[in-house]
Amino acid sequence: MKIIIADHAFEARLETEKSPQTCAAFERVMPFESQVVHVRWSGEGVWIPLGDMDFAVGYEDATAYPAPGQILLYPRGRSETEILIAYGSVHFASKAGTLAGNHFATITSDHERLREIGVATLWQGAKDIRFEH
Repeated sequence: MKIIIADHAFEARLETEKSPQTCAAFERVMPFESQVVHVRWSGEGVWIPLGDMDFAVGYEDATAYPAPGQILLYPRGRSETEILIAYGSVHFASKAGTLAGNHFATITSDHERLREIGVATLWQGAKDIRFEH
C-alpha cells in the first residue's frame, strides 16, 4: 500500500493477519482521500476524524500505545470513528479518555520524514492524505 501525505509517498503494509476484518473494510474504501490534523490529546500523532462513518468492524489487535509508523482505526464507541497515525510517542485518547484502535497498517519507509510531516502538521495545520493500493 502507498500512503501520500503532503506530497510525500510512504510505503506501508496492511496487517492482514492481525486485523483481517479491519483491513478488508479499509480496502473496500480505497483509494481513500482526506486530510490529517494533529492529535489533540494523544501525543505525537496525526489523525483523520471520520465522525459517524461505519466500517462495520469490531476490535482486532487493538492498542492504545502504537509505535511510530503504526496506523490505527478506531471503529466508534466512546468517541467518533477515526484513523490515527503515530509518528512518535502516543497514548491514544480522546475527551472520553483512553481509546484502543485496531492496528491495521504500518508505514515501513521514511519514518524520519513522517516525524517532519507530523511536526509540520502541528505548527502549520492540516495536510492532504491519500491511501492507495
